[in-house]
Amino acid sequence: MTRQTIESYLYLMDAGFDGPDWHSLLSNLNTVTPEDWEWVPPGGARSIRDIVRHLGRVKVMAYDQAFGGATLTWDDPQVGGDEATADLPTAIAWLRANQERLRSGVAALADDAELLEPRRTNWGELRETRWIIAVTMIQHDLYHAGEINHIRALRQVNDAWED
Repeated sequence: MTRQTIESYLYLMDAGFDGPDWHSLLSNLNTVTPEDWEWVPPGGARSIRDIVRHLGRVKVMAYDQAFGGATLTWDDPQVGGDEATADLPTAIAWLRANQERLRSGVAALADDAELLEPRRTNWGELRETRWIIAVTMIQHDLYHAGEINHIRALRQVNDAWED
């Protein structure tokens, strides 16, 4: 029994969520000001707060469906989001708690063979565990970190390459 791949996924989850590099989710949120939080770009439909609410809710549902009791639905109050994203510090604490719960589900896998087992996605479809981890846990954070960065840069009027 080996856990090499599980440990690699945990490393990538940590790096994409709270790593020191510029592309991690929390690194991008650390550059957001209170004025940026609810601003919607001209022609846009989502604020940084909306994106963070989405991220946190997906983390709650992903854990419940893949590693928990698979009892929650999107309209369940436990999925939350509104009060949890009232301001940036509260939202970051909420994201951290949801990330830790999600990470604990991955860390509890016994060995790499479990990565091939099907589990429920947050929309109810069965997928291999490795796909759920890669797409809904790692890639999802990085994708939305880029969106947060771009909205913040538009709001702060510094959306340009340094070179």
